[in-house]
Amino acid sequence: MSGKHIELFLVDGEPGGITTADVAGWTGHVLIGPRSDLNRLLAREDANRNGVYLLLGEDPSSIESTTCYIGRTESFTARFRDHDRNRDWWDRAVLISSRDDSFNEGHWGYLEARLLNIAARAERCSLPDNKQKPQLRRLSEAQISDAEAFLAQVRGILPVLGVNVLRAAASTTPGPLEQAASGASPVFRLTVARNGIDARARVVGDEFLLLEGSRVTATWTGVGSTPGTRRSYAAYRERHAKLVADGSIRVNGTTAVVTRDIPFTSPSAAGTIATGHSCNGRTSWLWNAGTYGDWENRDLPTATAPGNAAQREDR
Repeated sequence: MSGKHIELFLVDGEPGGITTADVAGWTGHVLIGPRSDLNRLLAREDANRNGVYLLLGEDPSSIESTTCYIGRTESFTARFRDHDRNRDWWDRAVLISSRDDSFNEGHWGYLEARLLNIAARAERCSLPDNKQKPQLRRLSEAQISDAEAFLAQVRGILPVLGVNVLRAAASTTPGPLEQAASGASPVFRLTVARNGIDARARVVGDEFLLLEGSRVTATWTGVGSTPGTRRSYAAYRERHAKLVADGSIRVNGTTAVVTRDIPFTSPSAAGTIATGHSCNGRTSWLWNAGTYGDWENRDLPTATAPGNAAQREDR
């Protein structure tokens, strides 16, 4: 796997503020900032362009608690003034433009449609205000190639900025040779035979994916014995219910089947949703050489006992 150099600039020197992102040799440019800094954001030279954009906010009813609006404009400044007046739910904005103004309205129309399609298929956010689905613009073969290359860079940059709405799970599981060459994750398995649970998962980037086809619990039964665990269990119960409601988990009697790869922040979170109760993911997820914890620690250097080190020095 080759590395990627992304240059981030924190305009105020603080994370969460206005930030720019660029890639060497790429003509695109990404500008992101909070709504509270909208006046400063739009006063910047790199906001005085045309392009595509995302509005981001919170939606407790969506799977990853994010709502999004995707659009394009000939003038970021005018469009965002309008959004500031007429849409009250968003708290972050992402402006995507070309530094050399090489893209025309057709390119941006194509990219708007592609971004919306990718976000809908990724199922990481709700898109309630994108009621009209734009059609792909008719571009030449060369123009489509340029637009898709541009899009690939955008999809690589946004997760680095904490924007995951376009992030899709890898579609294939690497084989043993690919795993060895790239450090890719094996497939982990968690089974509870008496409950019919047989879940599979693997690591992709910084996410732990519960894989399509896994058999998991149909109902989340954990309750908790302390105020802290009761709050935590309630959150897991709510997330399980959301996954069932949106079809990501299809219930069939006392068990259920995962219908798409579902991302989690940790193996414990994935195991907890899969089993319906608290789960230590480091020990519960297994592969052919041990536990998830064993795999995670596979490249750590072995500690040397002080006595052994002293013996070597004496020699």
